[in-house]
Amino acid sequence: MANDTPQAAIPPGLETEMDPPPDYGEADYRGSGRLAGRAALITGGDSGIGRAIALAFAREGADVLISHLDEDRDAEKTRRLIEAEGRRCVAMAGDISAPEQCRALVARAVERFGRLDILVNNAAFQRTADRIEDISTADFERHFQVNVFAMFELCKAAVPHMQAGASIINTASVQAYKSAPHLLAYSATKGAMVTFTRSLAQSLARRGIRVNAVAPGPVWTPLIPSTLPPDQVEGFGSDTPIGRAAQPAELAPLYVFLASDAARYVTGEVYGITGGEPYV
Repeated sequence: MANDTPQAAIPPGLETEMDPPPDYGEADYRGSGRLAGRAALITGGDSGIGRAIALAFAREGADVLISHLDEDRDAEKTRRLIEAEGRRCVAMAGDISAPEQCRALVARAVERFGRLDILVNNAAFQRTADRIEDISTADFERHFQVNVFAMFELCKAAVPHMQAGASIINTASVQAYKSAPHLLAYSATKGAMVTFTRSLAQSLARRGIRVNAVAPGPVWTPLIPSTLPPDQVEGFGSDTPIGRAAQPAELAPLYVFLASDAARYVTGEVYGITGGEPYV
């Protein structure tokens, strides 16, 4: 895995500059209409796990709104991929740490598609630090603004538009259970996401809205080369039992399952995709 200087980008990074490029399922994923007629909102949908989810959803018949920060090239490619499947796609740039942006995303999805059936809270902020003294208050707050407060604002805005059978899926992390010392702030937010998911699932169960989370282990996405030191990027994921990082395409089918009627009795769960890495 190459570690040339261009990969040391400003987070969350560009998929177009990754070497090797991630596999998001373009060549292999085959849909079967499991999300036909539905509309989804995916944060961080321009690249990585988000792009793989967006493409899989489109191939399953869903229209998709993807949100992104300023990675316009990646977002445009994802939009073209979705539209090539005959589905509608909206790409919206903006910072989801701002509550008004979260509300605008939901409003735009409902305006464009006339409904909102699936919300995937996938975008994340991550920055490493070896010592707690090296984490600024602003940095710690930024982690929670993007990873936790945005999830809250998006759910709060989306739920009034959702009908029974709708699904909320949060991208947590194995870091919520087996935290790395250099990811203190990030791990804390992912722990919060897990408890948020379980509590909201109980709150919305009677309304027929399901809430689940996916907790990935190492995944080869733009966030990795743009946030980790080069020595940690080389061989990233090789310490898992499977011996490598996951590709985004390997996560997308689980999101499809959780969004579909096949998971109609599944709520409040956290699914690990960790390459065999135990949680405890």
